[in-house]
Amino acid sequence: MTKLIIQIPCFNEEETLGITLNELPKELPGVDCVEWLIINDGSIDNTVEVARAHGVHHVVDLEHNQGLAKAFMAGIEACLKAGADIIVNTDADNQYCADDIPKLITPILAGQAEVVIGARPIQKIKHFSPAKKFLQKLGSWVVRIASGTNISDAPSGFRAFSRNAALRMNVFNEYTYTLETIIQAGQHGMVITSVPIRTNGYLRPSRLVKSIASYIQRSILTILRIFMAYRPLKFFTFLGSIPSFFGLLLWLRWLVLYFQDPTRARAPSLIISAVLILIGFQLYMFGLLADLLTVNRKLLEDIQLRQRRADLESHNKG
Repeated sequence: MTKLIIQIPCFNEEETLGITLNELPKELPGVDCVEWLIINDGSIDNTVEVARAHGVHHVVDLEHNQGLAKAFMAGIEACLKAGADIIVNTDADNQYCADDIPKLITPILAGQAEVVIGARPIQKIKHFSPAKKFLQKLGSWVVRIASGTNISDAPSGFRAFSRNAALRMNVFNEYTYTLETIIQAGQHGMVITSVPIRTNGYLRPSRLVKSIASYIQRSILTILRIFMAYRPLKFFTFLGSIPSFFGLLLWLRWLVLYFQDPTRARAPSLIISAVLILIGFQLYMFGLLADLLTVNRKLLEDIQLRQRRADLESHNKG
């Protein structure tokens, strides 16, 4: 029997959750059982009551607000314990069209993919500012480089995971899970694809984007952290090349001037050149050390995967 669980992270969503739940399917072709799960991320309104009134099967309660990334992972863990073979993640603000869930799960049911991302028509979404549209594109480009995948809308939260993909998920970023989970899937060699999906009308402002300035700041920090964590050698090689390049230019300038007039030492230029080259070399070394640490991280992830599987088997037997 194939079980699909639709999970929804929630934080004070009583006004929009009912609308979202009304749109969710109770049956789907190719799936024997469809269940709903909400993650109550420390809500202080009637989110849980609304969920129960609409027949939600599972409620995960977090004692206080821990943020979207932790709520997402709490949902993934709960879905796995509930026996989900496929997990669909969507938002409580009804941003994504629930009628497109069959599109999301078709590649997984057909064995063609383990992770499927719903690609929104970003340029056609009217309430997205030009800055947000640009950052969405930039984030997707960074993820494509870091993960080796071809996902056009990496920040999309409308996505489906196979059981195997969900078991391998780890999120270290406290801000959002969207970019990191795609990179992890690519790093683990999972087949990941995207399908075009539709969006619904605008119901409320984004909880992640409190202001364009903070969104830009957090997006840039997230992108930099992704490169440092998952492509450290490439990141530090690029970073080290900048001072090394200018240091070599200064050294070549000093060399040319020295041969023109050997009586002048021009020591400041030579010292600055040496300092810049040394900085570049140190950054290269950081890259090598960080790259070696990624090997250790992969070993720990393999151990964690085996432990998760053992825990779930023990849970199911109990």
